[in-house]
Amino acid sequence: MKKKTMTELHRVSAEQYAKMAKTPLVVVLDNVRSEMNVGSILRTADAFAVERVVLCGITATPPRPEIHKTALGAEDSVPWDYCATALEAVRRLKEQGYEVCAIEQVHGSIGMERFDVDPARKYAVVLGNEVRGVDQQVVDACHCCIEIPQRGTKHSLNVANTAALVMWHFFLPNLASCATGCEEE
Repeated sequence: MKKKTMTELHRVSAEQYAKMAKTPLVVVLDNVRSEMNVGSILRTADAFAVERVVLCGITATPPRPEIHKTALGAEDSVPWDYCATALEAVRRLKEQGYEVCAIEQVHGSIGMERFDVDPARKYAVVLGNEVRGVDQQVVDACHCCIEIPQRGTKHSLNVANTAALVMWHFFLPNLASCATGCEEE
C-alpha cells in the first residue's frame, strides 16, 4: 500500500466546500471551555461536511490562536454562529424543525449503536462542558439523549472525541447518497 498524495485526496477549495451539499446536522457546543476542543470539533465538522456549529455560553469563538491551532482553517470553512445559551439554541433549532439530541449519559438514553439516522431528517446534537456535560435544562429541552456505549473505567470521552464519533454516525447515512462526492446544492 502506498500513501495518497495531497493531489490524490481531491481536496475541495473553500469556495467548492461552501457550495457542496452538507450533512443535515448542526452541532451545538454547550459551554465547552477548551479552545483546542472547539478547534478540533470545527475541523471534524469540516471533514464530515456538517451544516454548521453553534457555539454557546463560555465556548470561545474564532478568531483565536488556540482554536486555529487545531482547526487548521476549518473555522473559516465551517459555518458557525454564537448563541448566549445552549437552551436558547435548542429552542430555535426545534422551531426550525430539527430533531435535537443531547449527547449525554442519562436514564432512558438511546445507545448510539441503536440510534438510526434518517437521512431525510434534520438533526442537531448538543455536546457539553468537559466537566459538567450538557446542562440539565438543556437535556430536558431536547427530543432525546444519545449515549455512546463504553466499557472502561472512566465512563467519559473527551468532548472532541465524542463529537467525532457522533458526527461520523450522522455522516454515514448521507455518505451513500453522495458516494461520488456530494454535488453542489
